[in-house]
Amino acid sequence: MPYPTTAQVAPRPSLLRRTLQDGLDALARTHRVPGAQLAVDTGTEVVSVHTGTADAVHGTPFTADTAVPLGSVTKAYTAATVMLLIDDEDLDLDEAVADLLPELQDLPKVTVRHLLSHTAGLPTGPDSDTAAGLTASRYLSAVCTAEDALFDPGTDFSYSNAGYVAAGRLIETVTGMTWHEAVRVLLLEPLGITPSFLGDTAPGRPTAGGHALNTATGAVRPARQSLAPVEAPAGGLQASALDLLALGRALIGRSAVVPSGTAALMRRPEQGAEAGTLADAWGLGTALHQQDDRWWCGHDGNAQGTSCHLRAEPRSGVVAAFTGNAGGATALWRDLADLLTRLTGMRVPTAAARPDRGAPLAFPACAGTYRNGTSEYRISLGPDGSPALSIDGDLHLPLVCYPDLTCDLVDPATGRREPGGRFHRDPTDGSVDRVQISGRTARRVGAA
Repeated sequence: MPYPTTAQVAPRPSLLRRTLQDGLDALARTHRVPGAQLAVDTGTEVVSVHTGTADAVHGTPFTADTAVPLGSVTKAYTAATVMLLIDDEDLDLDEAVADLLPELQDLPKVTVRHLLSHTAGLPTGPDSDTAAGLTASRYLSAVCTAEDALFDPGTDFSYSNAGYVAAGRLIETVTGMTWHEAVRVLLLEPLGITPSFLGDTAPGRPTAGGHALNTATGAVRPARQSLAPVEAPAGGLQASALDLLALGRALIGRSAVVPSGTAALMRRPEQGAEAGTLADAWGLGTALHQQDDRWWCGHDGNAQGTSCHLRAEPRSGVVAAFTGNAGGATALWRDLADLLTRLTGMRVPTAAARPDRGAPLAFPACAGTYRNGTSEYRISLGPDGSPALSIDGDLHLPLVCYPDLTCDLVDPATGRREPGGRFHRDPTDGSVDRVQISGRTARRVGAA
C-alpha cells in the first residue's frame, strides 16, 4: 500500500500540527534558514509542516512536495535497494564484492556487508571536482587498492563515499539498470515517492536549492551543488521530509516495500562499526542511536547548503524527518528534536551519546602524519605539548585528548569543544596507528 499523499496527511489542523508549525516558523527565522520541512509520525498521527522559500533569490515558496538535496541520506536509499536484491537472492551479504566488481580485485576480503556498514576499510574517495570526469570503474580502480586500505575488513569503521559508489556499481551489475533506474523502480516508486535526482534536466516536482549565510553581512546566497555524477549513490537524491518519512517507516518494518526481516537486519549493529562522533553504532546503511533503552535508526546528510535528517524507532513507531535548505538547518533540526521530545515524550536523538570520559590528559603519542586516501591528517604538538590537527594543510584545530583515547576539536575563535573522534593503538606494540576524525579513519604513515 503506498504511503499517504500530502493531501491525506493531517486533514484537520491538530494541536500537534499547530505547535510544530509555530515552532518551525520561529526556529527557521532564528537560524536564518530560508526554508524547511518537518514530517512526524507519532505512531497514531502523521503531521507535515513546512515554512519559507525554496529559493531565497526568487522567493519560490516551500511546499510539502518540494524536494531537497539529501546529501548522504541518499546512502540509506541505496542500502535499502541493495537489501532488496539480497532479499531476492540476487546478492548475498557475505559474498566477496571482487567476485562481481573486478575493480576490487586487490581487496578480496571486502563483502557487501562491509560496504553497507562502512567497515570495508576503504578511503573516503576523491573530492567531487576530482571525481567529476571519472566513470565508476575508473573511480573504484583508483580508490580500492591494497596500498590505500585503512584496516582489515570488518575490524573498524571509516565513513566512505567510495563504498557507496561501489554499492551503486553492484546494483547496476546485478540489475542491468543504472543506479537511478534501479532505485526508482525497486524502492522509490513502490514507496510512493516521485523520484528526483541532482542534475535532473526535466524535474517532475518542485525542488529547493541550498544556501549559505554570510555571517558578516547577514546575507543569504544560493549554494551550487557540486556532486560528481559518479557519486550519485552516495549523495545524489533529492526528497521531501514526507519522502524521508516513507523510508523511515520502511526501516522499522511498517511498510510492505521492505520486508520486516530485511529491515531488522538493517537496524542491527554491525561488528566493528564503531562510528565515533557520527552515531552510537552502524547497521547496514543506517546510523544507529541509543536513547534511554531504545535504538533509533536513520541517517544525516549535508549537501551544499542543505541539512537533512531521519530518525525512526521501531517499538513506538515514531518517525521524524527534516529537510532544510541552509547550513544552519543542522542547528534548527536539533532544536526541533528538543521540541518533539517535549511534545511527544519521546527523546529524539540527534548525536552520538557522550559518556563521561574523565579529565583531559597529555597525549604526545598522538602526534604524527595520518592518511585516508589522498587526504593527509597531521597532528603536531605546540610549545606547551598540546596537540593540534590540520587536514591537507588547512585549518589548525586544537585537540583535547582523554584517557579512553577519544578527543575533542576546539574552535579557536570561541574555545568551544566539539566531539572530534578517537585514536587507536596497535594491539601488538601499543603504538598509536590510526585516528578517526568525524567518522573517517586515517592510517598513520609517519612522524609529526
